[in-house]
Parts: sequence; C-alpha cells; structure tokens
Amino acid sequence: MKYVGSKSRVSKYILHLMLPYRGNRPWVEPFVGGGNMIDKVEGKRIGYDNNIYAIEALKLIRDNVESLPKNKNETSESFYNEIKKSNDYAIGLKGYYGFSLSFGGKFFGGWRRDKQGKRDYINEAYRNALKQSKKIQGVHFETKNYYDIELSEPSLIYCDPPYKGTYNYNIYFDYHLFYDWCRSMKSLRHIVFISEYDSPFNCIWEKDYCSSLDLNTGGKHNKEKLFII
Repeated sequence: MKYVGSKSRVSKYILHLMLPYRGNRPWVEPFVGGGNMIDKVEGKRIGYDNNIYAIEALKLIRDNVESLPKNKNETSESFYNEIKKSNDYAIGLKGYYGFSLSFGGKFFGGWRRDKQGKRDYINEAYRNALKQSKKIQGVHFETKNYYDIELSEPSLIYCDPPYKGTYNYNIYFDYHLFYDWCRSMKSLRHIVFISEYDSPFNCIWEKDYCSSLDLNTGGKHNKEKLFII
C-alpha cells in the first residue's frame, strides 16, 4: 500500500542483512505502515501500528481486496473529497483512499494525478493491492502503540519509526522513550533492527536516496540507514 516513508525501495538491500538473524523467530513490525516490508517475508508475521486507518486498510486489502475501486470509472476525486470529510465510511476504506489514492502516500495529501491526465492511478493502486493481498495472507495486524506490544516468544523486531525532522502527521514522537524501549526488547532476547537517518545504535548499512512530498519542488537527498541493537 502506498505510504509515506515506505521501505519498498530499500527492502532488497536490508532484508538480506536482517533475515540471517531471524531463524524461526516471528517477524514483528511495531510501525508496519503500508505493509511494504512485512509483505516481503514469510512465516509468522505480526504488524502493529498506532494509525488505525493504516491497519484497517491493510486488513481490507488482505481480506476483501475485490471490494476496492478497480479503475477511474469506479471512483472519482469528488468521492475522494467526500470520504475525506465524512465519518460515515468504513475505516479501512477511508484508509485506503487516504493513503493509496493520495499523492506520495501522504494521508489525504491530495488526489493522485499526472499533468496529462493519462495515468489511471486507481487501477495502479488496485493492481498493487491485488499483489499485496496475496503476500499478506496470514499476517496478524493490530492497532497498538509500540510500547504496548507484548510478545510471548523471542522475535525479530523491525522498527521503522517516524524519522526525525520529517512528515509525521503532526504527532509528537519521543525518541528517547523509543530508544529505551528498544533496549528493553533487546534485554528480553529479541533481535531489534531500526531504519532511521540517525540513532545511538550500531549502523550496519546506509545508502543515499532522493525523496520529496512536494509536486513543485525538487527531491530531498537523505542517507537511509539500518541499525542493529
């Protein structure tokens, strides 16, 4: 699912670094977002996020993908604006529209369109949802803050928290609390990886890339990193 900060572009670089540590451990993501990492691993998988719209959209894609609009003849920008303002629609459907049909995967950040009006973004989103639906069968998704997660067995925990200084839905994120939580998970015999630009832990991979959430500006260059505790 389209989502701000998706790791789909770097998954091929970092998965091969993390998976050798996994063994038979469950794969756990406290910030599952659009599910663009968890859909690339197998076995027991659990995806948490405190964004109910993201979680319910993933459940909709997993369980009832055929109900989604399939092309530009089945929905419109006016309906996108209607569902944005209304609370009368299912949370999962609102989440799907808010992320998958918005520019850059930013929640209701503007109807996706190209200047020529030739691309059918609704169909592109639907085809992506069809592919993802097959990959997330059996994944347990739950709306929960990372610090409320209770794990019954040693797991591999992959964290993709809001990055410092980036778009994070105007929600305050306490990085010191998060780092302390990561250390506590390590002490409980979990293996913890973190994607970030910077952290106090050991960096095992980094790569420059360009990103932008603005249609009218050039890309912003950042150094994506993977840390292990």
